[in-house]
Amino acid sequence: MSTRKTRALAAIAGTALLLGLGACSAERTETPADEETAAAGEEGGGLIGIAMPTRSLERWNKDGSNLETLLQDAGYETSLQYADNKVDQQITQLQNMINSGAEVLVIASIDGTALGPVLEDAASKDIKVIAYDRLINDTDNVDYYATFDNYQVGQEQGKFIEEQLGLADGAGPFNLEPFAGSPDDNNAKFFFSGAWDVLLPYVESGQLVTPSGKAPASNDDWASIGILGWGSDDAQAEMENRLNSFYSGGDKVDVVLSPNDSLALGIAQALESAGYAPGDGYPILTGQDADEANVKNMIAGKQSMTVWKDTRTLAQQVATMVDQVVTGADVDVNDTETYDNGNKVVPTYLLPPQVVTPDTIEQYLVESGYFTADQLGL
Repeated sequence: MSTRKTRALAAIAGTALLLGLGACSAERTETPADEETAAAGEEGGGLIGIAMPTRSLERWNKDGSNLETLLQDAGYETSLQYADNKVDQQITQLQNMINSGAEVLVIASIDGTALGPVLEDAASKDIKVIAYDRLINDTDNVDYYATFDNYQVGQEQGKFIEEQLGLADGAGPFNLEPFAGSPDDNNAKFFFSGAWDVLLPYVESGQLVTPSGKAPASNDDWASIGILGWGSDDAQAEMENRLNSFYSGGDKVDVVLSPNDSLALGIAQALESAGYAPGDGYPILTGQDADEANVKNMIAGKQSMTVWKDTRTLAQQVATMVDQVVTGADVDVNDTETYDNGNKVVPTYLLPPQVVTPDTIEQYLVESGYFTADQLGL
């Protein structure tokens, strides 16, 4: 292993530890890991392009910032760009990174099917591509993928509903309103499939009833209830429409399957506007990402759970993979079968998600340093 690689990987690991211990602090203390970082920086590193979809979701801000910090501390130059959820803007940003001589592109795509031509240009210049948390589809020119087990995310949401309602014991019927994520996000189908594989048998048995009629007949129909762009306002409007149209006779919704926290935020607002209050009779509401506003909603009784994907660990893994690509080392992957993008099976590194409930917020989110108790009002 080269000296530069040893120092760079040590810097990545050391900085990741600092992020884990103090993710909410802007201050860092000099440690031996910082000395390794300084040494790597003196030797210099190539340019790494980081393309994130939007600043409008809290998690992408954390992802971008954490990854940039890790790579810079390992001695690399970085170009971190956010594209305001505009596909053309992301393509332009990627082209600029290519023209600037990036060695690796790390891409959290907005539309996983729209990047073929710009990635062909990257491949012609021998620039490697790592898909970050969202698979890039319909192209040979994506080299690696790093993500959480997104099917497991949905499974955890479905199992939570199953357990909370006692469905396996025959309880029901309960009124369920399911939601799915953005149809242009490849992850959304995995989230929904994981949950629906648990819940669909109960829909078919009549234990779960969907008054709005928006219960897909199979996993393949998930996009019919998708919320484009993962918009909280759009989810709120959709939930308000369902409540006004199908629950005006006194029926109550018992459970809402929300694939992520952004949608759950809008759904919770719609429930509040319709007169639902935390406590007995408040619907089960799922989520994902452990966004600060949603964790506070959990504390207030307005959301039942979230599936936490510690983005610090994803950033650490991707930073390691970047360094392995640049230095010619074997790149860490643990799944070479699951993620077919339409052109190829993309070698993937999967990380495990974690269910968080109101009772485990302190254990998982505070003790890990992801949030401080003061941030959450604890």
